[in-house]
Amino acid sequence: MPSVQIYDTTLRDGAQGEGISFSVVDKLHIAQKLDELGVDYIEGGWPGSNPKDAEFFKRARQLKLQRAVLVAFGSTRRPHTRVEDDANLRALIDAGVKAVTIFGKSYDMQVTHVLETTLEENLNMIAESVRYLKKQGLTVFFDAEHFFDGFKANPSYSLKALEVAAVAGADCLIPCDTNGGSLPEEVVAAIAAARKVTAVPLGIHAHNDADLAVANSLAAVQAGVVQVQGTINGYGERCGNANLCSIIPALKLKMGIDCISDQQLAKLTETARYVSELANLVPNPYLPYVGASAF
Repeated sequence: MPSVQIYDTTLRDGAQGEGISFSVVDKLHIAQKLDELGVDYIEGGWPGSNPKDAEFFKRARQLKLQRAVLVAFGSTRRPHTRVEDDANLRALIDAGVKAVTIFGKSYDMQVTHVLETTLEENLNMIAESVRYLKKQGLTVFFDAEHFFDGFKANPSYSLKALEVAAVAGADCLIPCDTNGGSLPEEVVAAIAAARKVTAVPLGIHAHNDADLAVANSLAAVQAGVVQVQGTINGYGERCGNANLCSIIPALKLKMGIDCISDQQLAKLTETARYVSELANLVPNPYLPYVGASAF
């Protein structure tokens, strides 16, 4: 199997978990710890959404990361707005990072009922935002929000959202199981369809509302994705995100994919407990691999 990139979003998606509120200093310490663990990308937050994340990226310029690339998160431009005038995109550029992730709608109902714009305008928003950020010299990842639900309802439109992002220059396309309700076989089928319409590398971003985020992530890897997004201890809004503390050892020990080194894998439990401490949460003893009751 090809190599798989580990993309950690503990500091952004994980921080949305109930009862979690990381300070800027907490986030800086966790970023350093994640780098030592060997993850490829650390999503630091959404600088266009709140002052804390903007401050984090300002202070993170002093971090001496050995491996990980710091990523800023944001959305595509707003409907009927020029990319040059969009404050969110400007905040991503001003974050001072080399890589950004932007999310856009890939479910037609979300476009018409939530964004309240046309399907064509949404595709323009995706393409123009990716193209604009690429022109700034950034690595650009595209999170296709609600992709799997959209694929069930209108597969051609969901795939078109990926296509326009690919043509605009996105470096990786990440179908998202935003509501966390997909089954592994549904994920595999959708990934297979996506691979037929673009040669751009694919990723997976799974939520855990059906307790399948890890299973869906591993199934996606078997189907050909090369980037897995998740959080330490599975922290995240509602029922959480895909748990990297289960995914990393499963990739390495069960699937033979050396996503981190043996020495870094030995730090997994330490990292899990460190993050739970800064989150002011008691470590879950029943977690696989890193829980006190495991094995």
